[in-house]
Amino acid sequence: MEGTTRKVWTQHKSTPGPSGDPPLIGSLSGTSSSVGIWRPRLTEVQIGSLGSPAFAPGRFVPEPVELLSVPLEPLKISTTGWVLPEGQAFLKDCPPSSWKPGPNTPTDERQSQLAALEANLQERGSGPSRGRTRVHPPRDVVKLEDRLRYLLEPPLESMLAGANLRFPHPPFPYQLDGIAFLYPRHEAVLADEMGLGKTMQAIIAVRMLVHRGQVRRALLVCPKPLMANWKREFALWANELPLTVIEGHRARRSFLWRQMEPGITITNYETLVRDYARLESTTGHFDLVILDEAQRIKNCAGATNQAVCSLSRDRSWALTGTPMENSVDDLFGIFEFVTPGHLRVEMKPRTLRRVVENHVLRRTKERVLKDMPPKLYRDTNVELTSEQDVTYQMAEKEGVLRLRELKKTVTIGHVFELVIRLKQICNFDPASGASNKLERMIPDLEECAASGRKAIIFSQWVETLHELQRRLHEFHPLAYHGRVPHRQREQVIEQFRDDPNCHVLLISYGAGGVGLNLQFANYVFLFDRWWNPAVEDQAINRAHRIGVVGPVTVTRFITPNTIEERIQQVLEEKRALFDTIFGGDFSSSKFDSSSFGLSRSEIFSLFELPDGNGEKEGLSLEVGDRKKSA
Repeated sequence: MEGTTRKVWTQHKSTPGPSGDPPLIGSLSGTSSSVGIWRPRLTEVQIGSLGSPAFAPGRFVPEPVELLSVPLEPLKISTTGWVLPEGQAFLKDCPPSSWKPGPNTPTDERQSQLAALEANLQERGSGPSRGRTRVHPPRDVVKLEDRLRYLLEPPLESMLAGANLRFPHPPFPYQLDGIAFLYPRHEAVLADEMGLGKTMQAIIAVRMLVHRGQVRRALLVCPKPLMANWKREFALWANELPLTVIEGHRARRSFLWRQMEPGITITNYETLVRDYARLESTTGHFDLVILDEAQRIKNCAGATNQAVCSLSRDRSWALTGTPMENSVDDLFGIFEFVTPGHLRVEMKPRTLRRVVENHVLRRTKERVLKDMPPKLYRDTNVELTSEQDVTYQMAEKEGVLRLRELKKTVTIGHVFELVIRLKQICNFDPASGASNKLERMIPDLEECAASGRKAIIFSQWVETLHELQRRLHEFHPLAYHGRVPHRQREQVIEQFRDDPNCHVLLISYGAGGVGLNLQFANYVFLFDRWWNPAVEDQAINRAHRIGVVGPVTVTRFITPNTIEERIQQVLEEKRALFDTIFGGDFSSSKFDSSSFGLSRSEIFSLFELPDGNGEKEGLSLEVGDRKKSA
């Protein structure tokens, strides 16, 4: 059998040999010894036919593999300074001596340099005096690339200054935190209390994303009365961004949808519901969709929710001061848009809080604005006049008798009909017009007018507002409700703000409960109570906002021994549920997860009516000009 030749690799010490190969010697900076590196050399070996090696003349004999381990000292790493590209533009404007990064800078000198940098930021209108604001990425980031990108992002103030973004006034520290929360997230719910500037925070975050090329087409959906407010805010905080407002008749809307260019598009919920069937073929894909007053989509089965969730988008942001108005089901509707399938119906409030906290940021004025004037609550018990009391007792007796006669055919609609009638009697006696609430409120309004201040009065019913406007003529009241044309509403607010003789604004919860800036008013009266505390808080915070001068006095009228007092207990329970999910005390003995949301049995128990099945039902009621789920 003929011999064969194989080529095998062996390792030889890398010393100069017949081939003239030079040795390779390497060294590591910071180590005390050099390390020899061996180069492998090819040796031919002839294998005999009987399996014994027969070495041909002149061939090299394979040598044993030599291994050597040399212990190395740990590498010593030092940083001499690095400026990210985002900071280059900013540092160009700094005096040469004001910022010289280096490893050996004394601590006191570093502090002085940071102060100089902070002062420069403030001069550019990019931030208040505070520490650097880091981007707040979501905790569920998986990709190493994304983790490193968020880790290496410069402080928010540096990014704003580097992009040369100027603002009418520096954002508050908590607002920078809100921007840092929105900016990196694809799914986010900004649930700050009303009056903390959710609109401004969202606009600045969008502006940053546009300037960094991450967003080209964004859609903002808001209630119709707030469209003008969003246009003003964009003009104030991001006037370089192109805006398209879609409203008007069908032909005009269709043209605007088809011709939509990169930039910000603003529309309202009603328009979106009417047009969403043809949006997919005309608008295509959005980089970002923002919902203002996102509680409008709380009903998962509603047309508004379905229209919004059908939009093709990369990022989903929801802005709402009341992420949960009535029950935890409201939160499910919002999260079906933000991150579909993230919440499950069987989740308990304790679990819900843990699941949503990575996507929700909520701050209250008490937490972030320590120096803001306080809200002063006055819960005023007002007895019925004799005329009101007679009418109330008769109406309740007749109403309950009628409900009992219906027996098993009685519906929740029948019960609500009686509730509305009794609540309206608590405001005014339908026969005589007597009202103890009005008599109690007039002295407060006289004091308000004498001091040159302004007051807001809220009610559920337009008819109540009309009666108040007629009987408070000496205070030159203005009305703002659903029957006032949209084109006139802005004029009403301007006149109330600028006319020194106009001291009272009458507002319905539905039309004026959200989106209005009325921080020039120091008195708020809740003439009658709404069905849940979230809507009442919205109303109060129309006045208690950034820019208010002096405390805001809130007067809440309650008529004892009536339906108003019974409903008050339900309001307190709803508030307890909200605090449980968004920052309350889980150990509170008042919390009972089964008691929230108005169940059928609870509604019937308002009048001590029997209810055999105790099923929960979705309740809706048209009150004044606002459709409300209870």
